[in-house]
Amino acid sequence: MLIKCEFIRLYNNPIITDKVYMNKVYFDSAATTQLRPEVVDKMAEVLRDQYGNPSSSHGFGRSAKTLIEQSRKNIAKYLGVKASEIVFTSGGTEADNLALNSAVRDLGVKHIITSKIEHHAVLHTVQELEANFNIKASYVRIKECGSVDYDHLEELVTSATEKTLVSLMHVNNEVGVLLDINRVGDLCKKHDMLFHSDMVQSVGHLEVNLNEINVDFTAVSAHKFHGPKGVGFAYIKKNSGIKPLIYGGEQERGYRGGTEGVHNIVGMEEALRLAYDNLEKEKAYVKDLKQYFVSALKEHIPEAKFNAKCCDEDHSTYTLINVALPVPPEKATILLFHLDINGIACSKGSACQSGSSAGSHVLNEILSEEDLKKPSVRFSFCKYNTKEEVDYVVQVLKDFLAKE
Repeated sequence: MLIKCEFIRLYNNPIITDKVYMNKVYFDSAATTQLRPEVVDKMAEVLRDQYGNPSSSHGFGRSAKTLIEQSRKNIAKYLGVKASEIVFTSGGTEADNLALNSAVRDLGVKHIITSKIEHHAVLHTVQELEANFNIKASYVRIKECGSVDYDHLEELVTSATEKTLVSLMHVNNEVGVLLDINRVGDLCKKHDMLFHSDMVQSVGHLEVNLNEINVDFTAVSAHKFHGPKGVGFAYIKKNSGIKPLIYGGEQERGYRGGTEGVHNIVGMEEALRLAYDNLEKEKAYVKDLKQYFVSALKEHIPEAKFNAKCCDEDHSTYTLINVALPVPPEKATILLFHLDINGIACSKGSACQSGSSAGSHVLNEILSEEDLKKPSVRFSFCKYNTKEEVDYVVQVLKDFLAKE
């Protein structure tokens, strides 16, 4: 998007007469996405017209409840599961917490196998369970390419002697590496283990049929696929045996007390519907955009290094790249600032930890000490981005590097 501005000229036009512009580029869709206009319209309609409490027995309440249950049925249909297996939450973090805490508290899990590149919603929860419930936590090795070491995973699974849950994310939120989720699900089923997967970065972007995956729990967040913030859902396999995590009412089949945000739930369902109705077309567009960005970086900044398998179409999501740039350590801290003042939004890691000085726990696991000295930036894309924006970002990066 181009916005009139009085003090910055367009990067690729060295001479401008009386008009100057500043680019505003949002390449941080892995952190959160822009709402689709259709979702905004649907939510506004519900906010305006459907204000009854879904737990009330009168007509206003029944009307709101009907919207919630219809959204639940539709979401379940998109994912190939039963409506009763969808539990609405405030987002992916709550859904992860619900699954992990309940598995330990209610299902007798004594051992959790996970990895050190999981989202902190999983890692920090596992650490708390380890400290407070005396569970054992095992961490599967991660290869330099960012993939799970499946041989090591099988060793951990086959040697486990207590009731065990495996928790591995489907798409890594920082480097985009894909988990072979069917392989892990089959392994867990073979050894009678529970399987939880954070699917925040995959649902709405990839075809997902949970009925075909041997998974017991998943976490999903609406704002990752052009839906509203503050809402998501957990998939909890039927007859799992877990109990409520939030008490106070019978909402969500007793799993989660509290009055439902009808507008958010309806907005999430609308966003998911649009995501899957347009998946092939939008996936092809974003995939082409990513490839264009990769080619532009290779041509204009050949020293740039792509982290993990973020450029491998078979092993990485099409929605992001994570690139280490040839910037001296003393200049690394001002790189994101330079991008920001030029109107470019991106992340040095996940947005959840961008304010931390500790660096990315994901990159710390997969990069060498030498590569960790270079600033790594995650650029993530969506249907609203353009190749012109890619050109602008590459030029801004070139200008920054030219000053070094």
